[in-house]
Amino acid sequence: MTNLIRILTITILFLLSACMNILHAQPEVPQSVVFCNKQIDLTRFDRYERMDRELLAFTYMHSTSIQMIKKANRYFPVVEPILKEEGVPDDFKYLMVIESNLNPNARSVAGAAGLWQFMKITGREYGLEVNDNIDERYHIEKATRAACKYLKDAYAKYNDWVAVAASYNAGQARISTQLEKQFTDDALDLHLVEETARYVYRIIAAKIMFNNPAQFGFVLKASDLYVPIPYREITMTTGIDDLARWAKSQGTTYALLKNLNPWLRQNFMQNRSHRTYVLKVPLKEGLTHHPEKVVPHNKNWVTK
Repeated sequence: MTNLIRILTITILFLLSACMNILHAQPEVPQSVVFCNKQIDLTRFDRYERMDRELLAFTYMHSTSIQMIKKANRYFPVVEPILKEEGVPDDFKYLMVIESNLNPNARSVAGAAGLWQFMKITGREYGLEVNDNIDERYHIEKATRAACKYLKDAYAKYNDWVAVAASYNAGQARISTQLEKQFTDDALDLHLVEETARYVYRIIAAKIMFNNPAQFGFVLKASDLYVPIPYREITMTTGIDDLARWAKSQGTTYALLKNLNPWLRQNFMQNRSHRTYVLKVPLKEGLTHHPEKVVPHNKNWVTK
């Protein structure tokens, strides 16, 4: 009985300690933040409270927030160079974060898909192949370039990256209309439906979290992060009747092939028009997790 009481006491103290740590992990709202090289004042009460709400949301979505940091180690190295090459501010990778939680297979109830959550019609408009067999909204590199095209088109209209970010959620027509109707040139001052009103603040909150996860109570080691999967590329100009059989012939599995090529939506690949597709085949030597070899893409994500 004495041992049982001792165990229960230790357990209760541990849980209380954990709860106190979580309470103390609540991040403070900064007086201002920089988004796409623009200084944004957060001292006005409405901006302060909106930012506070989003910071709290990231703080208490423990598993989701931690998973996003882990996945960023795999996907940010792919996305960042494309944003830079396309002339889009690096901060827009955080838009991708809140759109999909860094799940390359994400699909919304409305039908938006992939890391950048393109709808079918928008994806096609920006050069992505979208059908039942091939859906390039799930192609990380191609979807990122398509997103860059959209963002640059919006910037040509607004000349303001904050308005561009808001338009990614609400659409350019709605943001343009509301800027005119509400007599303002600042998208953060618009009265919008709740989802859009929160949108830019969520992006900024994601940036704050990724720059200092420990402030949110997320303590990770380098070995906790997900590493990029090494692969070789095979160029195909013909179809593949059986992807499982083809994967086996390449020394891998169907599951791993689909993991690296989520844009392949069926168990076969049609190619009657002889288009050029590049398939990623994982390298055997990169399939084993080696904790001691994990290198963090951003040192701020991990404790020393």
